[in-house]
Amino acid sequence: MLHHLIRQAARNGFAEHGFGDRLSLTPLPASSRRGFLKAIGAGAGALVVGAHLPLPALAAEAAPKIVGPADPRPHAFVIVAPDNTVTVLAKHLDKGQGIVTGLATIVAEELDADWSQVRGAFAPADQKLYANHFFGVQGTGGSTAVANSWDELRMAGAAARAMLVAAAAARWNVPAGEVTVSKGVVRHAAGNRSLTFGELAEEAAKLPVPQQVKLKEQKDYVLIGKPDLHRLDHVSKTNGTAIFSMDIRRPGQVTAVLARSPRFGGTVKSVDDAAARKVPGVIEVVSLPVGVAVIAKNTWAAIKGREALAVTWDDGKAETRGTDAMLADYRKAAETPGAGAANKGDADKAIADAKAKGGHAVEGEFVFPYLAHAPMEPLNAVVALNPEGGCTIWAGSQFQTVEQMVAAHILGCKPEQVKIDTQWAGGSFGRRATTNADYIAEAVMIAKAYPKAPVHLVWTREDDIKGGRYRPLFLHRITAAVDAKGDLVGWKQRIVGQSFMAGTPFEAVMVKDGVDATMVEGASDMAYPVANLAVDAHTLASPVTTLWWRSVGHTHTAYAKEVMIDRLAKAAGKDPVAFRMEMLKDHPRLAGVLKLAAEKAGWGQPLPQGKGRGVAVHESFNTYVAHVADVTVDAKGQIKVDRIVVAVDCGEVVNPDIVKAQMEGGAGWGIGHALRGEITMTDGVVDQANFDSYLPLRMSDMPAVEVHIVPSHERPTGAGEPGVPTVAPAVANAVFSVTGQPLQTLPFSRGGIV
Repeated sequence: MLHHLIRQAARNGFAEHGFGDRLSLTPLPASSRRGFLKAIGAGAGALVVGAHLPLPALAAEAAPKIVGPADPRPHAFVIVAPDNTVTVLAKHLDKGQGIVTGLATIVAEELDADWSQVRGAFAPADQKLYANHFFGVQGTGGSTAVANSWDELRMAGAAARAMLVAAAAARWNVPAGEVTVSKGVVRHAAGNRSLTFGELAEEAAKLPVPQQVKLKEQKDYVLIGKPDLHRLDHVSKTNGTAIFSMDIRRPGQVTAVLARSPRFGGTVKSVDDAAARKVPGVIEVVSLPVGVAVIAKNTWAAIKGREALAVTWDDGKAETRGTDAMLADYRKAAETPGAGAANKGDADKAIADAKAKGGHAVEGEFVFPYLAHAPMEPLNAVVALNPEGGCTIWAGSQFQTVEQMVAAHILGCKPEQVKIDTQWAGGSFGRRATTNADYIAEAVMIAKAYPKAPVHLVWTREDDIKGGRYRPLFLHRITAAVDAKGDLVGWKQRIVGQSFMAGTPFEAVMVKDGVDATMVEGASDMAYPVANLAVDAHTLASPVTTLWWRSVGHTHTAYAKEVMIDRLAKAAGKDPVAFRMEMLKDHPRLAGVLKLAAEKAGWGQPLPQGKGRGVAVHESFNTYVAHVADVTVDAKGQIKVDRIVVAVDCGEVVNPDIVKAQMEGGAGWGIGHALRGEITMTDGVVDQANFDSYLPLRMSDMPAVEVHIVPSHERPTGAGEPGVPTVAPAVANAVFSVTGQPLQTLPFSRGGIV
């Protein structure tokens, strides 16, 4: 549903709003990549195959259908070059999750390329060629990269293979059926002849793209699903040759930093920049609608110049409340019904009846703080205005189409005049995918104000932590009941928080009848069968800027749901795993990961005193994940997470090692924010500034993690986000099993137990 809504929003709203070694990735130089693609596209002896081949209907029950052109068109996804390399262009941003390797694997499998000859590069910004079929625009998010590219890249690889076979058959004057391909070599066994891809590239490039291709069966895979396939970016990211936007240097480039209001919604009232202009290295100071930009010869001079600014801020429309005052307003709102998100049966009556007839009701209030994304590479982008109009942007671009539209709006040009050279990104967790291209827009505005040289806008760590786009602050109130038999019979849930869809192009389709789908996903559609379910939501406005955060609404809904399920299991006198398994009889894939995780963790085995074991299971982004956590609670009530066992069912697995890494990373991400992560405010000013106050997971906090992948013939789904939602509630439930006290206010440090 989320994919469908995003796709419709993209179609309906953006226009109106305007706004190493042999295994290493060998990206084309940033300065020449576009020229190279142009050259090979013009027929410079390379086979270039596009992926808009006829797409079959998708078989997965929950997967949205891919929407793509019906006719094949040669646009660059697969490049077989005369030097015998195979370059796969990734239309998605790789911010560490392994997308370049994953997409290249799909192509290489159908092409029968040798992995040593495979390379990866980022595709240019071009919505017509590289749209995410789930969104309708070019962009990365929602764990969609492999899921939406699976068909088109398989067919692109198969088409390239067919063209190479046809070229070889023509040269040898033999039937194509006698020609085989293996590990990058085309052979005719009867004639004892062979050719490399590179030797055939020029001839194959002249052949028509086949209208139909035959795809491999799973049993014939030699690359897909293999755990020992090395990532393409390992060496370059180890030896420092991988290029991030922070590394970009253009001739004459200058650096800019931006002074922003310390309160969200504040604007510049007046500025005295005399002292800033005297700082050595400062070139210019520019006042903009978003703040005051200091442009300098280098980053240090820009930062020192910003420190010398004397800015008076207008807080007339700013957020001036502190976190406690905001929560008080949330609790007041929670006293009354909100907009209905789910309503079946009569939850109030079912809960009352259960209590009256020997059952048990459980109540809980859950508080989830604002959370920053805090990617290791702070936001930054380089913008150079082009003499013919428009500009070129070098950035870890996550929403290329949105960024083109916003930049074009600022410059008064056409979106196609905005060229985006996508670079590696040092993390994102959703932060780079903004609906208004915020940091890109800032960079373009500064470049427009100072057109003399390419401008590199740099956010500091403090800019990032204090800069908003947080996972929203949320409050949940839940009352649920089991009857005298221990069956779940009623569930009533109220969610209070902010909508990051309101006021964006997504609002028209993402917010229905007052309910933002991203606020209630995982709650209004939970898998546990309850005949009497009521979920409603209050959306409270604030100038604090918020955004999706890794696993979006599931970050809080899965936690509240799974902690409540453990409390209900205890009230029913049932084992937490058995209680869940009873309710998941009609959800075999959820039940499957739950059963696997429990078995691998040794569920039911006795534990020493002070040791606890907890479980949680959830579906998000069409992927099924269960976590079991082992913890130690010492005599002082302090907790230590000892071990995490995770089972994941994400359909057909392209790269098992990458899926494992995503589950391990998701576990660390979820635990870290559960332990200590929070953004708080005093009088509207953010209290945290860097990693000394916004505390990430420490190595000493990281438990051992075991990952178990369910073998599957289902279509691939995603692994980047689904590993997050269930790890924190599994830890909380493990603590609950020892102390009997549910952890319902995050982070855990608020309760003094870490």
